[in-house]
Amino acid sequence: MADALPTAVILAGGLARRMGGGDKPLRAVAGRPLLARVIERLQPQCRALALNANGDPARFAPFGLPVIADSVQGFPGPLAGVLAALDWAAAQQSDATCVLTAPGDCPFLPHDLVARLNEARLAEAAEIAVAASGGHLHPVIALWPVALRDALRTALFEDDIRKVERFTARYPRAVVEWPVTPFDPFFNANTPEDVAEAERIAAGDQ
Repeated sequence: MADALPTAVILAGGLARRMGGGDKPLRAVAGRPLLARVIERLQPQCRALALNANGDPARFAPFGLPVIADSVQGFPGPLAGVLAALDWAAAQQSDATCVLTAPGDCPFLPHDLVARLNEARLAEAAEIAVAASGGHLHPVIALWPVALRDALRTALFEDDIRKVERFTARYPRAVVEWPVTPFDPFFNANTPEDVAEAERIAAGDQ
């Protein structure tokens, strides 16, 4: 049985090349950092919240979250963040069974994200539950069993698997679709143009 309120880890380890570098989650939308908006969406849905990021953790100090770094060197992608999340949850909570991951640049995550992923995972007897919208899968917005952490470690260190979908394809997976009206709840700000669009959405999402 999965936790009613799992641990959640926000993935902020990307290089933000399309944003000109730096930390995307610290970019402001309507006067507030993207990360603050992600935290606001996730906190009521989880029992503990942490941030996966590399480099100096002090830059995230104002948010008051534990910052966990990748254990795999060289920015190998989001699966390294997922592994760090699973390891952190296992170390912090002996009874943790699932971890939610979500990127730090998705400011409009749905309020029923955990509930629907958890429900689908149990109903379909799946290992992993993944969010989707508009016919597109969002593989890093997912509910993961802590029990998969050793298998994920092997996939990263021995099998050289880097793509999230290549790893999740090994396991039964539930896909949960959300509507994209009035806006896609999984909209992410990858470019300056996306930030401008996020400002427009935020203005109507009060």
